[in-house]
Amino acid sequence: MAANQTYLPGQFQRGQWLRVDAAKILKRFFFCERSLVKTQAGWLAGIADFEVKLALPYHFWQDALTAHALRERVFELKFPSRMLEIGDDQSLIDIFEESANAPSGEAFVLSLARVYKPALLAAYREYLSQADPLAEGPVLRALRVAVDEKAEQIAVLTQFANDMFKVSPEKRHEAEAWVSALGERLGQVGGLSIEPPQAVDNPVELPGRTEFQLAQVPARDSRFHLCRYYWPDVVDPDFPYGDGMQLQLRSAVSHFNEVWAVESGGAVLNAFAEELEWEFMYDAARWTYDEARHTRMGYDRLRSWGYEPQELPLGSHIYDSAHGQDPAVRLGMLHYFETKNIGKKTKRANAFGSYQDRVSQHDMDFDWADETIHAHYGKRWLDALRELYPERVPDMEVIRETCETLVAAQVDSATEAERDETRQIAQAMIDKARQVSRAVN
Repeated sequence: MAANQTYLPGQFQRGQWLRVDAAKILKRFFFCERSLVKTQAGWLAGIADFEVKLALPYHFWQDALTAHALRERVFELKFPSRMLEIGDDQSLIDIFEESANAPSGEAFVLSLARVYKPALLAAYREYLSQADPLAEGPVLRALRVAVDEKAEQIAVLTQFANDMFKVSPEKRHEAEAWVSALGERLGQVGGLSIEPPQAVDNPVELPGRTEFQLAQVPARDSRFHLCRYYWPDVVDPDFPYGDGMQLQLRSAVSHFNEVWAVESGGAVLNAFAEELEWEFMYDAARWTYDEARHTRMGYDRLRSWGYEPQELPLGSHIYDSAHGQDPAVRLGMLHYFETKNIGKKTKRANAFGSYQDRVSQHDMDFDWADETIHAHYGKRWLDALRELYPERVPDMEVIRETCETLVAAQVDSATEAERDETRQIAQAMIDKARQVSRAVN
């Protein structure tokens, strides 16, 4: 080629990243989101505050949607390769993984509000400000949505942290120290940005660091009537499930008590994130978010009928029944109860319609659709686990029998005092329902 050959100019901002450059940045964002999906799920059972327990699944479902869009775009840019490796981003991802090891639920929520979600928000804004809308358009919509979601999450989490410190002010100092150290450690690697992180020889020590372990006994909000069994028919075969007003109450209390499924969904997502990888995490995030919505459905109906939190029984016997078991049993428990009750949903929805209870009908109708999806999730991932660990994970029928046995053992362990307690709180709710009914009719 001639030495004096000239060309048209091409050094424009729009051309700063080639597809592999963009893929590296988006891959970095994906692994950060993935870490937080896993740790938020794992912490659900260990956080007592009811509002936080139901909000985190919404947040990590949003995070999972963002992560999924990032992952798919990376695969497009790296085609035909579908390999995702942390690689040079390890020093950064290690800091995101440390979120699991917070010394308390308060510290965990505060770290999300002050360190992790703001880091992602700033990184997405930086990327959006420099990305080429022509070349990178397919992922930019997801990042613009993520910017709005992260900003809202930060505001909500900040308020949650403040509320939690009002209940447990003694935990503020430890939480503040934890979050400050996390911020310093993130600064050591250069933060989360479009630039690759730096390796660090002597990372800042994290005060109060406590190796994560799933809460085998679920933390529960003391505003409610905490018990093992949330309705008498669980432990008393002579107490009818009921119809009419009693069915309305029983259904709402049952929905409210799906908090056990929220905690279990988070537990299995966290437990099998590595073995079953991203597609499982993506399904489990949606599953857990759905269970949080169902819990909220019951709570909202009960509150609309005039019940105060202290009047509402919040049981734990189903979550308790998997105490110390292989996490596959918790997944089996979720699948067992989804398939056990799904056939009753449409009949109960029809009954509520005949009572002119549109809201209960509406909630049960949508619950049926969700549980149909969940039954598929359960079978798909229990089969996948059995394929991976044939000696560890039995077939579906054995898992079902195991779940029945474990729950039956919990029921059989009920004391007479617990049975009386359950009858008393149910009767108080029924009496109040009759008063409300007379007042409006």
